[in-house]
Amino acid sequence: MKLIGVSVAAMLAALVATPAAAQTKVTIAISGWTGFAPLTLAKEAGIFAKNGLDVTIKKVPQASRHLAIASGDVQCAATTVETWVVWNANGVATTQLFQLDKSYGADGMAVRAGTATIKDLKGKTVAASAPGTAPYFTLAWFLKKNGLSVKDVSVVNMEPGPAAQAFIAGQNDAAMTYEPYLSAVREKPEAGKIIATTLDYPMIMDTFGCTPKFIADNEGAVKALAKSYFEAVAMIKADQAKSYEIMGADVKQTGEKFGASAQYLRWQDQEANKKFFAGEHLAFSKEAAELLLEIGVIKEIPDLSKLADPRFIQ
Repeated sequence: MKLIGVSVAAMLAALVATPAAAQTKVTIAISGWTGFAPLTLAKEAGIFAKNGLDVTIKKVPQASRHLAIASGDVQCAATTVETWVVWNANGVATTQLFQLDKSYGADGMAVRAGTATIKDLKGKTVAASAPGTAPYFTLAWFLKKNGLSVKDVSVVNMEPGPAAQAFIAGQNDAAMTYEPYLSAVREKPEAGKIIATTLDYPMIMDTFGCTPKFIADNEGAVKALAKSYFEAVAMIKADQAKSYEIMGADVKQTGEKFGASAQYLRWQDQEANKKFFAGEHLAFSKEAAELLLEIGVIKEIPDLSKLADPRFIQ
């Protein structure tokens, strides 16, 4: 009877241990961009763990995020839609799985008070991240819509946070940045003004993706990643104050400050995702790819029809 008792105890212990043992390990590369914050919320609030995921989140600059994927250091990442075009065109195979957010004024261009229009930037110095990043692409997009190209300005490569700080300190004629750093510029009107944002030019939207190998080997975990993201978005709606505090803490902001940044974007729920991948995603990817080719960021356009696998959002 003692042996049976031991066996039962061992079996119960095994059952208790199963959830932790069954958790799939995955490392995700992101930045401090406000739009990615629900991923942090999903980790800190225990949503990932509840859904069988052992998630590690790493802050990796967008300019080198693809290198982290290529090295195997991370399996998944969050970035802008056009960046996946760049990565795949440059041999880093990745597949988008679900949409995270759309920018509604959260990305923008700061200029000095004397700059009346974007066309006035011809020959001026603009701080922006390196080619292949969202701020550089945003700069190219804004310039193209105003009859200019990146060749018409002098680009100083700076990440969004430092670009905003340098601009406030009086450096450079313009700066490309995003929330929460864009709000730092909003709060210092004496330094300059925000001449254009994604409210004027809607072209920044973020998606989450992983390597094809990780997806093929871990379909259950991939579904859990999408499920966790949507649950995090639902948590924000249900308990905004607590959610903002958690997400703000990750970027050293109060919940109130974080909320101020969040008003300039929209996190995308399951229904919004279904609409996005029904046509808008491919249409935008085509226009973005043509501009990326034009400015020399890519040498050829990859097969755009293979850049997304939205079946996990159903």
